[in-house]
Amino acid sequence: MTRTATQIRKTLRLLPRAALILMVLAAPVLAVPQLRADNGSTIEAPAARKGGVGFVLLVSLQRS
Repeated sequence: MTRTATQIRKTLRLLPRAALILMVLAAPVLAVPQLRADNGSTIEAPAARKGGVGFVLLVSLQRS
């Protein structure tokens, strides 16, 4: 075999491995837009009410 044919053969042997590695690395990046597209399953907690403890503390400190 000539040098060119040997080089082409080595390159063709590496292509499946390179494609597999590229797919594994690209999968999370390609999955992010699909996860962000579904906003219907977001569950939010109700807002917490303020108890007014700060105001009571302020009034009690002014009396002393």
